[in-house]
Amino acid sequence: MIQIATIVEGHGEVAALPELLRRMHAWRPADQYAHPLRPIRVHRDRFLNREDEFRKQLLLAAAKCGDQGWVLVLLDADDDCPATLAADLYRRAEQLLPRRRISVVIANREFEAWFIAAGRSLDGSRGFRYPEGATVDAESPRDAKGWIRRNMEGGTYSEVLDQPAFAAAIDMQQAFDNSRSFRKLCKEWDVNLVTSNEGG
Repeated sequence: MIQIATIVEGHGEVAALPELLRRMHAWRPADQYAHPLRPIRVHRDRFLNREDEFRKQLLLAAAKCGDQGWVLVLLDADDDCPATLAADLYRRAEQLLPRRRISVVIANREFEAWFIAAGRSLDGSRGFRYPEGATVDAESPRDAKGWIRRNMEGGTYSEVLDQPAFAAAIDMQQAFDNSRSFRKLCKEWDVNLVTSNEGG
């Protein structure tokens, strides 16, 4: 069994990401059973900009999943370039945790962009309505949370309640087809758990 220690920034992702990873296991079966642990939630600015905080949380994640585990960092891009931010964080993490499975995935622009990417499959779920006839570039809306909120009946969206429910309901293939950053998550899953059992 491979344990997955994840680092996230949002309250909703604490429940939503493990759900998504459990579904990933069914959709893209790993060579070994992969068990997602409860995520470590960090303050984005402190985690990115304070070396002591970055080190503390990475070492905590490594300790939680053990030498054979996988450390997965998932953050929102916001206005940063996902590829540049991911490469920088991976370089820093690799220096702290050499020869370990490590991945950095940056959701462009927010975690909710993956729900927009699979929005048609969520139509009718928890009061969400995908705009009829719409073609939405999932990773374009600056405020993905706001876009979802505007398409919820009553105009309310709760990260803590709706994120895990949407993670349990989205069509994974739709998300893959329509979101480059979701494809990055899938690639890291394959590299670390499917195509190789050597460090990532």
